[in-house]
Amino acid sequence: MKYDLLIIGSGPGGYVAAIRASQLGLKTAVVERESLGGICLNWGCIPTKSLLKSAQVLDYFKHAEEYGIKIEGEVKPEFDKIVARSRNVAEGMSKGIQYLFKKNKIDVISGTGKLKSKGVVTVADAEGKAIDIEASHIILATGARSRELPNLKKDGKKIIGYRKAMTLDKLPESMVVVGSGAIGSEFANFYTTMGTKVTLVEFLPNVVPVEDEEVSKQLGRSFKKMGMKVMTSSTVESVDTSGKKCKVLIKTAKGEETVEADIVLSAVGITPNTENLGLEELGVNMDKGKVKVDDYYQTNVAGVYAIGDIVDGPALAHVASAEGITCVEKIAGHSPQPVDYTNIPGCTYTNPEVASVGMTEKAAKEAGYTLKVGKFPFTASGKASASGTKEGFVKLIFDEKYGELLGAHMIGANVTEMIAELVLAKKLETTGEEIFKAIHPHPTMSEAVMEAAAAAYGEVIHI
Repeated sequence: MKYDLLIIGSGPGGYVAAIRASQLGLKTAVVERESLGGICLNWGCIPTKSLLKSAQVLDYFKHAEEYGIKIEGEVKPEFDKIVARSRNVAEGMSKGIQYLFKKNKIDVISGTGKLKSKGVVTVADAEGKAIDIEASHIILATGARSRELPNLKKDGKKIIGYRKAMTLDKLPESMVVVGSGAIGSEFANFYTTMGTKVTLVEFLPNVVPVEDEEVSKQLGRSFKKMGMKVMTSSTVESVDTSGKKCKVLIKTAKGEETVEADIVLSAVGITPNTENLGLEELGVNMDKGKVKVDDYYQTNVAGVYAIGDIVDGPALAHVASAEGITCVEKIAGHSPQPVDYTNIPGCTYTNPEVASVGMTEKAAKEAGYTLKVGKFPFTASGKASASGTKEGFVKLIFDEKYGELLGAHMIGANVTEMIAELVLAKKLETTGEEIFKAIHPHPTMSEAVMEAAAAAYGEVIHI
């Protein structure tokens, strides 16, 4: 079996790269040991959004009277059906990848792939039977898994990772979530809405710590308002699972505190899947557990490439996809532009949602820029008031000298849909004045973008 391109892993990096390669005329195959779509489609991005949608619907019911609707009787979630819906959505998406592969004539080879020699990959199936496959080019797109801390060893029952958190048999009465990045915050939000008593523990001073400080603090307030216990500047020292409940010892700035919970969810980051790939044997250069690549994802070994969570850069599905496309276009002899890592949007699908791109205000100041900063609260938005979603704001950061958009930071309803406007604006080097002179439709949440830009220049109308 010989191909122009063989890809190990079918997540959003691998499957997108495969489809683009096929479009460019490369004979392509993908090696996958689990389900097409990888973690994102099966255990990450898609099924978690399904769970969060169920939580949003439940939240609407809880607040129905605010919209003039009276509901007779108790509204309560059927947890097993919510989980089943999430799994069905994931399965449907995976089948969609199967269809796309068939349409694009991409071969799928089931099993675990490993580099054997230059241009050769060995694929072992579940029974251990192995075959060798030749390819002119090999892309490693093996993704990452949930990181495990030494004092937070997962047992799959009381101490769990995100995969188990998506398929619990029953709704826990109480839960401690360790880590408030996107994964931890989303699960903390989901389970709190479902009725679980959630304690969210974060080592750094604010939740979603990579975000602009104002956004982080707003989300923290929103979490507390919905009944979540938020413990920042805190660490989990140990978990005692010997009893019926977990006893979680948490070190805070004020001292130690023990919190009891049915479940402890560890959401403290990810670890790249680079073991047992044959990297060392082939002499592929590594740095801190990740594969070293150039601007087009070529390793130091000719014909071997790496993309996604196993290389430096944000561990995001859309980043892996962009890297995959750039990589195969270069392989096919095109001249793609390298991925611009200064213009990568990040989204957290909590309630309220969080979305951002570019520099935080603090980072822009540290970089030496003189800034114009504009902020527009959704309390002043007609659409937000009509929708009953007045929490949050849009904050835009511009370079005073040239009007360049340096960063955009949003928290509120539907902001994960709104951020793309700012990504495009940044890509096209749009100035602040051009943004607020572009007419935005009324009434919409997106008007807040126009107003925030106007605020930076002292021309805001509605505040």
